[in-house]
Amino acid sequence: MEYLCNALGRRKSAVARVYVSDGTGKITINKKDLNEYFPSAILQYVVKQPLELLNVADKYDVKVNLDGGGFTGQSQALRLAIARALVKINAEDKKALKDQGFLTRDSRAVERKKPGRPKARARFQFSKR
Repeated sequence: MEYLCNALGRRKSAVARVYVSDGTGKITINKKDLNEYFPSAILQYVVKQPLELLNVADKYDVKVNLDGGGFTGQSQALRLAIARALVKINAEDKKALKDQGFLTRDSRAVERKKPGRPKARARFQFSKR
């Protein structure tokens, strides 16, 4: 199979590697169908957003390697990767995708736990006596 392009998307600790090829709109994630991997309609919608925006949902096949994170982070990492791949295929689509915020890497991640505290910012209960 000949790939048009590939791209990488990250969110929290999830990493999505995407390979886009000409096809019929099939999205395969870790050798499973999109509907099987993300049963939630909302997450399926998030993944398809860049494709629907450019009206190319049935023009490309997308093969994905997803690793790490939870299902929300994975779906958002995948959305970023697909958007980046679509820009590589056709640079004129960049403005439309950027205006919707699909090309912005959401850099928020879990803050590290600090020593002497139960969590990152929470303190143990203070007792005066």
